[in-house]
Parts: sequence; C-alpha cells; structure tokens
Amino acid sequence: MHIIFVNPQGNFDNNDSYWTMHPDFGGQLVYVKEIAIAMANLGHKVDIITRYIDDPNFPEFKGEIEYYSGIDNLRIVRIKSKTNDFLNKELLWNQLDTWTYNIVNFYDKEGSFPDFMTGHYGDGGVACAMLKAKTTIPYSFTGHSLGAQKLDKLDTNIDNIEEIDDKYHFSERILAERTAMYNSDLIFVSTQQEKDEQYSHKLYTDITNSFHNPLKFVVTPPGANTKVFEPFAGNNISKGIENFIESIINRDIRKGRINLPFIISASRLDSKKNHIGLVKAFAINKELQETANLLISVRGIENAFEDYQNESPDELIILDQIFDVIREYELFGKIAFISINSQTELADTYRYMTKRKSIFTLTALYEPFGLAPIEAMSTGLPAVVTQYGGPSEVLYENGEEFGVLVDAFDEEDISKGLLKALKNYEFYKSQGMKRVKEKYTWEVTAKKYLEAIENLEENYKEVSINKFFEKPSRKYLDRTFLRNYLIKNKYEEV
Repeated sequence: MHIIFVNPQGNFDNNDSYWTMHPDFGGQLVYVKEIAIAMANLGHKVDIITRYIDDPNFPEFKGEIEYYSGIDNLRIVRIKSKTNDFLNKELLWNQLDTWTYNIVNFYDKEGSFPDFMTGHYGDGGVACAMLKAKTTIPYSFTGHSLGAQKLDKLDTNIDNIEEIDDKYHFSERILAERTAMYNSDLIFVSTQQEKDEQYSHKLYTDITNSFHNPLKFVVTPPGANTKVFEPFAGNNISKGIENFIESIINRDIRKGRINLPFIISASRLDSKKNHIGLVKAFAINKELQETANLLISVRGIENAFEDYQNESPDELIILDQIFDVIREYELFGKIAFISINSQTELADTYRYMTKRKSIFTLTALYEPFGLAPIEAMSTGLPAVVTQYGGPSEVLYENGEEFGVLVDAFDEEDISKGLLKALKNYEFYKSQGMKRVKEKYTWEVTAKKYLEAIENLEENYKEVSINKFFEKPSRKYLDRTFLRNYLIKNKYEEV
C-alpha cells in the first residue's frame, strides 16, 4: 500500500531539526515520523508530504526530497506553495490551495497516486479534504488538538475575540477542522477521552452527531520509540552528554544537594504546559525541596541564570514568572536549567537521571495525549502527569496505577504527587515500563492504523468539500460563527 502523511506545518528532516525549539515542531512531528517509519518497516511505501522552504533561517528544508538514514520505503517530500518562506502554522491557511494542486501535479508526474492519505492537525486535515476533492483518494484525520478547546482555555469573550482571532486565526482553524472531520473516511484519536471531550464540543457537534454523515472514529494511542528511549544498561549513555549534565548540576545546584534526585520537566516553554504551576508546587513544599532538585529544559538557552533575553516574547513571560518565584522563595541552588537539543540527548538525559532515582513530570493544564511521559516511562523514569486529558487513560486503567496523576490547577496536589512518586520510586518505575511495553509502541500504533485503513473500502465517503470550505459559502469563516458561540455563553447549541 502507498500511504502519504500530509503535514504543511513544521517540517521534517533526517536530523529532526528544531524539535521542541519552536511551537510548530512539537509532538505532532514525532507522531508522524514514528508511525511513518513503523509502516515503512512493515513493507508499505510511505511519503511524508510537507512544505518546501527556502528561508535562510531554516536552511535544512530546501531540498525537495530527503530520506531518513537506514529506512527503506520512506521519503520526505517537500512541495512548494504560494511562498517558500517559513510560516508559523497560524499563517498557512491561504497557502493550502496552491500547495494541494502542486501535490497532485507531483504524483501525476510520477505516474501513480497514493492509495490513502492521513492528515494531521487542522491544516493537514483540510489539505486532505482538498486533495480528496481533486483525486477521490480517501483519507483519515488526526486532529492532535482542536481549536475549540484552546479557544475556551484562553477565556475568549465577545470583547476580546477579534484580538485573539487575529493572533491564533481560530476562524480559519475551526473551519478547517470542521471540513476535515466532515469529509474524512476515518478519524484517529489517541484516547476515548479525546473523542468524547474534544469532538463533542459545541463548535463541532452538528458534524459529529450527523445522522446522514456519520464519522468513523478509531482509538489508536501513539507510542514510544523504545530503541531510542531504552532503559539504562551498561554504557548506553553518551559520555559527552553525561559530562554535560554533570557540569550543569555542578553549575546550578548547591554542593550539599548535588546527589539528590531530580524532578525533570522537559516540555517546551508554553503557558499551556504550566511551568509556573510546577515551580510554585516545588516552592511551597519544604519536604519536596529536601527530597529532590528541579531540572527544567530550556532549549537554546546556555545559562538561564545569566541571560535568556533572546527568547520569544511568550517564552520571556514564562521565564520571568519562574524567576520571580525563584527569588521570592529563595530557590537558587535547588533548580537547574538545561538545553536538550535532540531526542537522543533527551533519551540520554532520562537514562542518566534514572541512575539518580529521578522522576519525570508534565503539569500541563490540558494534554490531548501525552507522548512525553510515555517516552520518559520507557527509559525507567516514574511519571507525574496532569489528570486533564489523555494521560488519565495512559496512567490509570481498571484500578491499576502506572504513574501519578495530579490536578494541574492545584499546586499542593502537584507537590503531593511528586513526593508520592519519589517515595514509591521502584513501584512507579516498574509500572511505567510495563505499561509502555504492553500498550504504547509505534509498531502497535502503525498496525492499528493499517488495519483500519484496510477495512475501509466498504465505508468510503463521497467528498462534499463545498459544504464548508469553498467560496462563496464562507458562513463559518467570518467571526459571526464564533461570536454567536460566545454570546450564547458556550452552553447552547450554536
């Protein structure tokens, strides 16, 4: 089978450039790459379709075709759109029509078309709908996170909708998501909770509850690359990384605390990840401070205690808040900052930290699935993770705990959860590793994708993209749709 992954945002290359450094280079790229590799290893022909970029700030993405080292049957194919500049995901919407026509032309010149498409995030999903209208090729949609939830979490109201929409382009995003859902042949979700909570939002329910156009959901959790995120064994930690970590510890941590375990936060600096809640939880609990140090990943910052002013405005706000807490509670010498620049460095860091009986934490306000905890658990780190979103299914099932779930809005609950994991280290270590091995590997994910795709033929849906997307029907593109939703206090049907 020939399958393509349609991903206009971010980009892919053999070196995983910029992963975690930029909001567009997050977990979605890991997800796509790993499933694509797993499918290719199972004998299928796979292309990752992304944008061609000719931008001096992103020189890695100029080649039209690239390959992952040692992987047969898999290509990265970069297709031109209206502009070759790198664009943040919020600005991609008017690029997609040209981009999808150029994708069709690419395969037309090759002399054969894919059997199936899989679109990721709202932009990849609507691009698949546009491609289906042009080619009749069926597709699946994987939303990862949907715009309506973010719209709500930003406390959007009738007075600030224009300002927020100008920044995040919710009008276009929610339109794209609705179009992607309506025309999809399959929708892949990571957890049952994702289906029940995200897709039942009132901005989508007229589509998800449609009797005439029923949506087919498939629950397929992602996994960890267990070859990269393997447990510590002998000499499987890079000596260079080990020396680097120890130099950071000696630089930032007081001498009397150097041998304590660490609480590791390895998510990008984003308000949704709730770094400030974690630091406050550490600050208010003396027992926690006596038990462990805190290690925060800040990619691209050599020494946060000396200078971090080159970061983006949003990241500066977060770092300023963190340092306000550090000063208020006199946490100097108890917190370290480290720049981790690749998956291999991250895996080495995790393995090193298991020798110190450290733990991983992700205290996001909401996490659609939570791939990062699974990767940490795979190496042997116990995980303390937000209870809001997919992690509630990953870390708990049928009365059995595989990690510690915490209320990310309650700093006392976070601190208690961190202590619980530190005090029951071996239990949560073994439980986490068992959970990953049994349920969360990329080969398992890829096989579930393929099984659903192979069973699709009898359920193929005719495309009806005109209903939402193309001019002159722009009912859902202007802000009236969002305004009506907000005016009705988010509780009544739109």
